[in-house]
Amino acid sequence: MNAEGVNAPLRYLALAGPTASGKTAAALAIARMHEVEIISVDSALVYRGMDIGTAKPRAAELAAVPHHLISIRDPLQPYSAAEFVTDARALIADISARGKLPLLVGGTMLYFKALMEGIDAMPSADAAVRATIELEAMEKGWSALHAELARVDPVSAARLHPSDSQRIARALEVYRISGQPLSSFHQRRNRSASPHPNPLPEGENRTLLISLEPLKRAWLHQRIAERFDAMLASGFLEEVKTLRARGDLHADLPAMRCVGYRQAWHYLDALEAHAAHPLERMPALADLRDQGICATRQLAKRQLTWLRSMPQRHVVACDAPTAAQQVLAMVQAFVDSSKGTLPC
Repeated sequence: MNAEGVNAPLRYLALAGPTASGKTAAALAIARMHEVEIISVDSALVYRGMDIGTAKPRAAELAAVPHHLISIRDPLQPYSAAEFVTDARALIADISARGKLPLLVGGTMLYFKALMEGIDAMPSADAAVRATIELEAMEKGWSALHAELARVDPVSAARLHPSDSQRIARALEVYRISGQPLSSFHQRRNRSASPHPNPLPEGENRTLLISLEPLKRAWLHQRIAERFDAMLASGFLEEVKTLRARGDLHADLPAMRCVGYRQAWHYLDALEAHAAHPLERMPALADLRDQGICATRQLAKRQLTWLRSMPQRHVVACDAPTAAQQVLAMVQAFVDSSKGTLPC
C-alpha cells in the first residue's frame, strides 16, 4: 500500500464488547440487513485448532457471511497489534472497494485502539532484556514483576492482570530500554495528530463504534458461566489435549495463555502429576470450571475498563430487551449518513 493509501481515511462499522455480551448474534443480525463482511478483532480467534475454547463462529455462521482474520495463525506463531492494523486496513479497503460494509467485531480492545488511534514507534524487542525479565519471573514470580511495574508504570500496571506475563514483560522491557513507561508512549500518541490526517467531507461519518455493555454485571456473569459449561460439554478439554499432543506447544506461548486454555493446560498438568504420584490430590473438573469462569470474568472486567477509555463509542445495554433493535437502528443511521457510499 502506498503512503497515500496508508493515510487515507477508512470507513467502517465496529462492534465491540466484553466476552459473552452477544457480539456474534448482533453481527449476524446486521449481516441480515446489510451487505457486510466481518473482520474479527480477536487475538484468540486468529489461531487454528483453537475453536471450542475461543467460541469461534460455527460453520453455518461462517457460511452465512464472509469472515476474515480467523484461523490465520498456527498456535506457535504470535500475532501482534501492529500486524492486525496492517491486515485490517488492507481488508477494510478491499471490502469497501467491492461495495460492501466492513464490520469489525471482537473484544480485543488493544486491536481496536491501535487501528483507531495508531501505534507508537516504541522500542523494538531486545532479546537480552527480555531474557533477564523471564529469569527474574522464574525466581520471583510474575506477581512480583507486576508489583515492580506498578512502581515504574502504574497506568500500565492498573490495566494488566498480575498473571498477564506477556504484557507485563513487554511493559517492563520498554521501561528498561527507554527509561520511560509504556503508558507515556500511548499518551504521546493521544496528544499527536490523528493517524488519518485526511478527513472526510463535512457530514460524512468515517466510523461508528458500537459498544455492548451490560447494565447488570450478574447478567454477564451468568452468560459467561453458561458458555464455559457449553464449551466443556462440547469437548474443550479434548481440544486442549490434542494441542498438547503436538509436542511443540507449551504453556507460555501467547496462544496457550488465552483465557480458558491456560486453566485447562494447568488442569491437565495436574492430572499428569496425579497419575505419576497417585497419593497427591486428584484435580477436580469442578476446579477447572471455577477457575475458567473466574478468569473469564476478570477478562470481561478488563475489556469493560478498556471500553470506558474510548469516548467515541456508542453504548448499547446488551442486557436490555431492545438491544438488537438499538444496534440495528444505529447501523442504519450510519449507513444513511454515508450519502449512498455504503450499501443499504
